[in-house]
Amino acid sequence: MEVKISIVIPTYKRPNLLKRCLIQLIKQSVDISFFEVIVVSDGPDRETQLLIDETVAKGVINLKFISSDVKMGPAHARNIGWLAAKGELIAFTDDDCMPDPDWLKAILDNYKGEKFIAYSGKTIVPISRRPHDFELNTGRLQDADFITANCACTKQALIRIGGFDVRFKLAWREDSDLEFKLIEQGIPIVTLHEARVVHPVRKCQWAVSVKEQKKVIYDALLFKKYPALYRRKIANGTAWNYYLILLFTLLSVYAVYKEMPYVAFVCLLLVVGFILSFTWKRLKYADKSLRHVAEMFITSVIIPYVAVYWKTYGAIKFRVMLL
Repeated sequence: MEVKISIVIPTYKRPNLLKRCLIQLIKQSVDISFFEVIVVSDGPDRETQLLIDETVAKGVINLKFISSDVKMGPAHARNIGWLAAKGELIAFTDDDCMPDPDWLKAILDNYKGEKFIAYSGKTIVPISRRPHDFELNTGRLQDADFITANCACTKQALIRIGGFDVRFKLAWREDSDLEFKLIEQGIPIVTLHEARVVHPVRKCQWAVSVKEQKKVIYDALLFKKYPALYRRKIANGTAWNYYLILLFTLLSVYAVYKEMPYVAFVCLLLVVGFILSFTWKRLKYADKSLRHVAEMFITSVIIPYVAVYWKTYGAIKFRVMLL
């Protein structure tokens, strides 16, 4: 039978996660001939190649593997995948996701042959009773309007909008960019709550939140392209507390240099106050074990400076004013 829908999954050196995702796709309730799975590695990846070879040999799923020569990010990998797809519909999910057995059925049942249309499914993020900060941040995916963990577009729609912008090198804002392109082109985005994908929270390194700040580089790119949509759907204001922490830190250093101890002391008190407020905001609904509290306090000291650095870097790189 003709392939009706193609699933594109970007990956890179995460074969254990990908294997779990493929197992869920094998369980899809639609006929196996109705869909194909295209896994695109964002760079050479021998272990993933072996996993794909083993899965193909079993003959349980129509599976194709494409490997990029160099690492260029998930946006580029997804473009490689959908351009190679045979289906009239292109579904996207991630290697760390677990699609519901009726995921594809829900999309196909709602598709009526429209040339230009997109779908946004329901993403479920299981959260523990005592979630850590990274869990809570990942949990926000449940409220997102459109994410590549669970969406689908017609191939004609992707051609019309030019697919993903490969300037988004990290897994951040490239899905919002795609959504905004669809909105600007007047292509309808239909919400399908019955098309469900589970997005488990991955294990993370201690203080991962500091490393995550680098992603804000691409806030600048998204803002430059779609300032009105960015303000309406992403951030309608500025995280002034970060800038105030930086400002009072610099003032305290200056006051010490000018031998104004009382001014320096007041500035440092203000810095500590902002940091403690930021720490409590992150801890309010999170795990309050000693280890996690220590992590939140230490990272809350670091994050404001790192975040301002990367946001400034992004503003300079993409030549746009974004605070």
